[in-house]
Amino acid sequence: MKTILLCTDGSSFAENVYKYGAWFATKVNAQINVLSVTDIRSQKVASTGNLSGSIGLGASEQLLNELVNLEHEKAKLNNQRARLILQNAAETLKAEGIEKFNLTHKTGFLVDCFHEFEENSALIVLGKRGEAADFASGHLGANVDRIVRSSHKPCLVTPREFKRIDRVLVTYDGSLTAKKILQFLGENPFFKSLDIHLLKVTKNDSYQRANARLDEGKERLQEAGFEPVCSVIEGEPEKAIANYITQHDISLLLMGAYGHSRIRHLVIGSTTAQLLRSSNIPVLLFR
Repeated sequence: MKTILLCTDGSSFAENVYKYGAWFATKVNAQINVLSVTDIRSQKVASTGNLSGSIGLGASEQLLNELVNLEHEKAKLNNQRARLILQNAAETLKAEGIEKFNLTHKTGFLVDCFHEFEENSALIVLGKRGEAADFASGHLGANVDRIVRSSHKPCLVTPREFKRIDRVLVTYDGSLTAKKILQFLGENPFFKSLDIHLLKVTKNDSYQRANARLDEGKERLQEAGFEPVCSVIEGEPEKAIANYITQHDISLLLMGAYGHSRIRHLVIGSTTAQLLRSSNIPVLLFR
């Protein structure tokens, strides 16, 4: 059975991580693993260093003991918080009709811990922002880039609000990643019940070349039993894709995580990052 990994920190985006994860799990009959990682840095307190010469040995030892006790208390609170996060995840998944799921709490760094579960997962789901969502609403969460950059599995980045998925947009450029997206659609036949849009944005290519690439993608989808709506648009990719999403009421975007930049292995591609920041729909990213 397939497994879907949901990464949660209990933030305002977490609720829809569970809902979108449940939607996919229902469609592909997958089991869900929910992973909550407590950042180990949140349990560390400031070090006293060696203060015995300035405040006296006895006072230094007393302060050190108080700091150790504080660290223990913070660890307890973090464990209690993690239990509440996973309890809320379980309640939401059950409300969405999901019975097969596992709940896991780890202490460390998410980008390190999730690899333990990634290998056996068909899909990774995480919110596009985390605990600092209300303070950095125009930015992506710190873990989004790290996980997308290090994972070899498709990553679904979810928005704050849940929206029923009816129309799917695939951005196609003829690359190996784009072909992987079409393969993913073909391997998941439930997409056939949805409206599939195939879009080629051209900036430097001629329309003849752009149409040739689009026809290639259309043919592959038709062979898999789809009848996609195909379009070629000239312009800047970020604006063209965003406008298409709005005009056609797209509810899920599938695209490559990187463009053709030489730094594509270091950061998410600029087009991808911009769409993630501005989009109010989930984005399924492929490497």
